Amino acid sequence: MTALSTERQTSLASQALIALGLAAGPVVALGFTRFAYALLLPPMHQELHWSYAQAGGMNTANALGYILGAAGAAFWARKRGSRAAFLWSLALSGVALLATAATASLPVLLGLRFAGGFTTAVAFVVGSALASRIAVGAVQRRSALLVAVYMTGVGIGVVISGLVVPAALSSGDAGWRTGWLLMGVLAMIALVPAWLGARAVAEATGTHAATLSGEQIRRLGPTFAWYILFGAGYVSYMTFVIALLKSQGLGASMTALFFVVLGVASVVATLSVWGHLVGRLRAGRAPALVAALVFLGVLPVLLMPAGPVAALLSAVVFGGGFMAGPTAATVIARRMLPASGWTAGIALLTVAFSVGQAVGPLLSGLMSDGEGGIARGLWLSAGLLVLAALTALVQREHTAS
Repeated sequence: MTALSTERQTSLASQALIALGLAAGPVVALGFTRFAYALLLPPMHQELHWSYAQAGGMNTANALGYILGAAGAAFWARKRGSRAAFLWSLALSGVALLATAATASLPVLLGLRFAGGFTTAVAFVVGSALASRIAVGAVQRRSALLVAVYMTGVGIGVVISGLVVPAALSSGDAGWRTGWLLMGVLAMIALVPAWLGARAVAEATGTHAATLSGEQIRRLGPTFAWYILFGAGYVSYMTFVIALLKSQGLGASMTALFFVVLGVASVVATLSVWGHLVGRLRAGRAPALVAALVFLGVLPVLLMPAGPVAALLSAVVFGGGFMAGPTAATVIARRMLPASGWTAGIALLTVAFSVGQAVGPLLSGLMSDGEGGIARGLWLSAGLLVLAALTALVQREHTAS
């Protein structure tokens, strides 16, 4: 092995560690704030006497906050600096999680979910831009791999949630409160690796656009449409799949295993497959492939006989694809936009993603309250993912300008 190749490997290893530190952002933003709710929904639904529409409305409130947070992320990064915006928004996300444990009031909980959505969106978008800048000037494949390392934070957060929340729920009637409390404490601990990662990335220099031009937005139009449909489809599944599995008779240990397997599949696939593949696929092929795989991941719990086999197969396939969506979106923004537009581009794409995430759980919840139950709501998820895959294929490749 030559000295040059050794130096390159050392450089990649150090850059990967920086991306892993930044990955504390998606650990909290999605792993804890967004997806842990799927485990906490059944006891909250039962003990607080919610309808499925109200339960879905909690994630809709979170997604509405996410929309506003994503829309303002470029502003806060420009005003406060990327590192400060990332760390402060992450800290406030932890406060929102802690506060969720302190109340049973639906209006207050909706407000906290909204606030948590706002702060986590800023953290996620700015963290994505920081991850994109770790290796400025590097080949696309290295940048895509580092973005993928950043996105593994979601799977890591899902695994932690799958281990911690079921243990909290076993503590008694107030178990859902304990679950939110533990998520908040862990979010505060996550500030340490987040700070270490953020301080290693230089602040952006030069003029950085707060918005994109009309032409740049039009060029990425199919990707925006894909992200709306993908967000609506995948989050409907993530919101209600645990409730479905419980209604099919699976116990707490099985649903916890499902969540852990889903998270592990996400981490492994993001690093071993998507981190390499997304950087190679052009135009809308990567988003289309992601949506198609996630669609296949929904089908086992809908078509196969209820039981552990269907649940775990769904966890592996769905988990292997769902966080490749944000990876693909971030890489497309980096590839097709000038560096000055990366934060704004990622922010606008995240807004599109959040619009889908706001609408999906509410519609799925309304359908689940009717005849056919939760399975009917999850068929909506499957249909939206098919539409997302077809829409992504319309995207054409453009040079950064």
